[in-house]
Amino acid sequence: MRTGKRNTIIDLTKPMDSLFVPFSSGMYSDPPLEISEWSTIQNQGFRVFRLSMGTQSGTHIDAPAHFLDGGAGLESLSPAEFIGDYFLLNLKSNVTLADVTGMLTLYHGEKIIFLKTPVNECVELSLEALQKILSLPPVLLALSGEVVVKDSAPHTFYRIIAESSKFLLEDLDQSKTDGLPDAGELYVFPLKLVGVSGSPCRVLARIVKALGP
Repeated sequence: MRTGKRNTIIDLTKPMDSLFVPFSSGMYSDPPLEISEWSTIQNQGFRVFRLSMGTQSGTHIDAPAHFLDGGAGLESLSPAEFIGDYFLLNLKSNVTLADVTGMLTLYHGEKIIFLKTPVNECVELSLEALQKILSLPPVLLALSGEVVVKDSAPHTFYRIIAESSKFLLEDLDQSKTDGLPDAGELYVFPLKLVGVSGSPCRVLARIVKALGP
């Protein structure tokens, strides 16, 4: 008889390559990703690349300071919050307050709230539904997809999260998150930057499956 467990590691991070497109809206655009050779093995005996990008480039984490004057910076989030089991909320395009309330009854102390929307769909949440989600203890939320607050100004979803002193992990690779099970763990690795509004991250999910006989 074969018993035990098997760990599956899934990389949820978007690649940072020549296909990377920074966030833009109207006349605004985040800094572009620029990678250039700084030193060469032929000239210096070692290779170094110069890297330039924004703090919210690619898969990244937002600190409250990203949307809130005087909000906490990235360094305020304890490393103990970077790793933990997640509570998955599958948000459909027509999700209601009653739907969210029902889903939250299944919360059992998981460390990270994981919001997932259908691929290429923006989900509208009522303000009351978002507030119910934010009333849960975790300080770190993960978002795969796009969510807005119904009948609200742009960025309201993010501003309310910031005002709740929560941190948001976003811009995950939806091709990898689409098949995630309801239970698993997230490993989030931001840069150790000080005094900034966020950081690019490497994000891994660990899924544990029991091996049958």
